[in-house]
Amino acid sequence: MASGNGSNFEALVSAIWNRRIHAEIALLVVNNPGCGAQQRADRLGIPWQLLNHRDYDSRTDLDRDLVERFRAADVEGIVMAGWMRIVTSELIRAFPDRLINIHPSLLPSFRGLDGVGQALRAGVRIAGCTIHLVTEDLDAGPILIQAAVPVLETDDHNSLSQRIHQQEHHILPIALMLAAQRWR
Repeated sequence: MASGNGSNFEALVSAIWNRRIHAEIALLVVNNPGCGAQQRADRLGIPWQLLNHRDYDSRTDLDRDLVERFRAADVEGIVMAGWMRIVTSELIRAFPDRLINIHPSLLPSFRGLDGVGQALRAGVRIAGCTIHLVTEDLDAGPILIQAAVPVLETDDHNSLSQRIHQQEHHILPIALMLAAQRWR
């Protein structure tokens, strides 16, 4: 699942193609028409579907449709790679312990929106990213893996985000392998 640029999606595709992990992407779902993730999927030959959240009366309705699409594609696990929507219990309960989220902070610090901005405003010296299982409590599920990134005196939102994003690309395949071990 992706909402934006799709660099984490492409990093995961690359890890699969380079045989760093044994997995298959059955379906990419995007919620923003023409987003970078959709364009990357086209270029990479990965099937995708648009479920524009603006077309649904509620988050539950969107998540119900997501569950149907993922079940139809025989999906075993789901990666929320830049999915900028809070999911409901409808999706979480349909895929318990099989829904993975990437968050740009060292959880439990800086939960919710704009973890990078929160870290900069707090003046921390170390920031980073977390990949965790999704639960009904926002950004509070069991942590699979984290990566730390130093906050430099010259950092702004963009420079710190870029370095955190590089670490997300590195740890996402590892997190997927760790999650898959739980699924056996």
